[in-house]
Amino acid sequence: MAKASNPTSVKSILILSAISAALVGLIVFFGVRPQDADGNIDQAARFGGASIWAGVTFIVVIVAIATLKLAVKDDPRDTDQPALK
Repeated sequence: MAKASNPTSVKSILILSAISAALVGLIVFFGVRPQDADGNIDQAARFGGASIWAGVTFIVVIVAIATLKLAVKDDPRDTDQPALK
């Protein structure tokens, strides 16, 4: 039988953070159209802005999930037994 993954493992936190960073990066890349002095769309500025936003999102999501993980107490009791008797 396959081992169930721990939803608070480092791998799942990094994957969730990467997915959210990619989503924000795509939204910024396709939603912002910076122009240079001649009115042409500056592709380097689009990519630069999107990568900055994606990086900031990656870090913020990791910090937020890690903070929430610290706030939750693990329950070592058996899940098949009732908590109150």
